[in-house]
Amino acid sequence: MGIRSVLSKPLAAYIAAQQRKWSLNPSGAQQGVFDKNITAASQTTFGKDHGFGDIKSYDDFKKQVPIRDYEELKPYIEQILQGKSDVLWPGKPAYFAKTSGTTSGTKYIPITKDSIPNHIDSARNAILSYVADTGKARFLDGKLIFLSGSPETYKTAGINTGRLSGIVNHHVPAYLRGNQMPSYETNCIEDWEQKLDAIIDETLNQKMSLISGIPPWVQMYFDRIQARTGKKIKEVFPDFDLFIYGGVNFEPYRQKLFESIGKKVDSIELYPASEGFIAYQDSQKEQGLLLLLNSGIFFEFIPADEYFDANPTRLSIDQVELDKNYALIINNNAGLWGYSIGDTIKFVSKNPYRIIVSGRIKHFISAFGEHVIGEEVEKAMKYAVERHPETELVEFTVAPQVTPNSGLPLHEWYVEFANEPTDLEAFEKDLNLQLRKLNSYYDDLLKGSILRKLEVKSLQRDAFRNYMKSQGKLGGQNKVPRLSNDRKIADELLNYLK
Repeated sequence: MGIRSVLSKPLAAYIAAQQRKWSLNPSGAQQGVFDKNITAASQTTFGKDHGFGDIKSYDDFKKQVPIRDYEELKPYIEQILQGKSDVLWPGKPAYFAKTSGTTSGTKYIPITKDSIPNHIDSARNAILSYVADTGKARFLDGKLIFLSGSPETYKTAGINTGRLSGIVNHHVPAYLRGNQMPSYETNCIEDWEQKLDAIIDETLNQKMSLISGIPPWVQMYFDRIQARTGKKIKEVFPDFDLFIYGGVNFEPYRQKLFESIGKKVDSIELYPASEGFIAYQDSQKEQGLLLLLNSGIFFEFIPADEYFDANPTRLSIDQVELDKNYALIINNNAGLWGYSIGDTIKFVSKNPYRIIVSGRIKHFISAFGEHVIGEEVEKAMKYAVERHPETELVEFTVAPQVTPNSGLPLHEWYVEFANEPTDLEAFEKDLNLQLRKLNSYYDDLLKGSILRKLEVKSLQRDAFRNYMKSQGKLGGQNKVPRLSNDRKIADELLNYLK
């Protein structure tokens, strides 16, 4: 074993012990974060506007701080962009993580010197938790690749600005830099396809042991390696035995990814966001991701079916229930207060608190009140693929068709198959029946002849890649929404029908 793997084990044991300590006292961990954040921000513009000096409890906080999305927080962000200090958090942000919003255009998410450890230490701790859980550490001696956006930043109102993955790249621990790939120069290439070819040139003859990235883009990396070498990934990278991913549900991609690899490898799921590192997989045996309750974020949870109410219920960690959809709200040491990040989660364990990401609060189909969510379409697709094991999936998205040329309205599933089902009609039927079981409102609409059964629209090879390229969103951290309540994406995908 190399020096990195040897030294990682005592550190992993220490991190695991610290993790156990705070996870055994979740309410205490969250109270500590709450008190520290409120005190720190009491003299900021936001703190003064919302009476932080008078807040003594979470109930006080709920009365004085409303739930906001980015658009509603934007006036405070604009003050920072105008050069003001002490607006949302003391001083000025160390970075702006630049993201694209569906309604807000470009979003500038503040990252402060106090919140940087949440992003950096959480990623490190996820890997060390794996080492502590499994005893495996040899992968740390090989080459590690993180498929991400460009690490280049630029100044916005004097503040370094860039993609989150690029910002994090500047803080990779020194002991990992020696075996991190690709090179900085290659990582800075903006064109995704050109960058991918350069990454393959650099990595093809290396002893890759860990590969990390969003599954569809890792799949593209694997596809290009196979096209170039004619070999499975396990033959090209025999030392590769750990895959780290986040950003999307892995299940729709799992079968094809492991088929490309040619063997099963361990995986670690992460839940990072520009707004904060939320959770990571701490166990290879237990379901769900450990919610990080001691890392600068005080969490709130709104029952998803109340999210759009005028006064929704707001819950702290000790008030949540298992297997219920909640909109996730954060209050953090970057100055985001009552902030809705747009995701929905479910708790699958309370000892410790582990979650799964169930969808996006605004990504649903409810053209007729059915409110079909991401978790349901992904479960239905997983069921159909298992029923038709010859099927290999690349990507899919779902949209309503309210005004078809003939017949009743329906849901249209735009699917790119690597290997299409032998009987597409039977696949479609299984998909529809499973969705009916998962969503009673959808079932009722079919029974009442308000909707007709869904249709699968099979797309050409590379349809999603070409669509994303046409939108300037190929590669990096970009993701195709799993479902939409409008036809903006669906109408573009009509150009790629088989």
